[in-house]
Amino acid sequence: MKRALVLAACAVPLGGVATQSGSSSPGATVRVRLAGPPATIVEYGYVRSLARKGSSYRMRFDPALWLSGETANRAAEADGVIAPGEGVPNDYYVRNESRKQLTYTVPHSARVTVVTHSDGAGVRSTRIPVSELAAIVKGRNPKGRNLYAGNTFGYWVRVAGDRAVALDQQYQP
Repeated sequence: MKRALVLAACAVPLGGVATQSGSSSPGATVRVRLAGPPATIVEYGYVRSLARKGSSYRMRFDPALWLSGETANRAAEADGVIAPGEGVPNDYYVRNESRKQLTYTVPHSARVTVVTHSDGAGVRSTRIPVSELAAIVKGRNPKGRNLYAGNTFGYWVRVAGDRAVALDQQYQP
């Protein structure tokens, strides 16, 4: 009986529900809810390009790993960035093993924040439209914002399927 249930469950798309009739109790149905990917995932990396494509934007994204604590120390040591027994500065290390890029659609409605600063207010996160980020990625600053690092810092990107619905630039001391 269990073997038949597993086969039935495997034929159901992820996130679906499999039912199995014919159990030892007449008329009983066993329902198995299968796990699928999360509705959204968050990735860290670098926006390499962001260009208008129809009514949205096409982003080329270079994923990397933002590591902290002992994980960061061991990774940096293995990569030859720090000597054995040393700690990484500011308790983080970014590992970017590959320059391979992913392509995501970015709708006009995506939430975007960049790191800005001012003499009196210090460093803060500033919300901007996707169109402005596209210009910043190309090296322009159309609103004349006091960008903390231009486009050199990485971004946390919230992805739903193949759509990037939020991009938040990560401050790095």
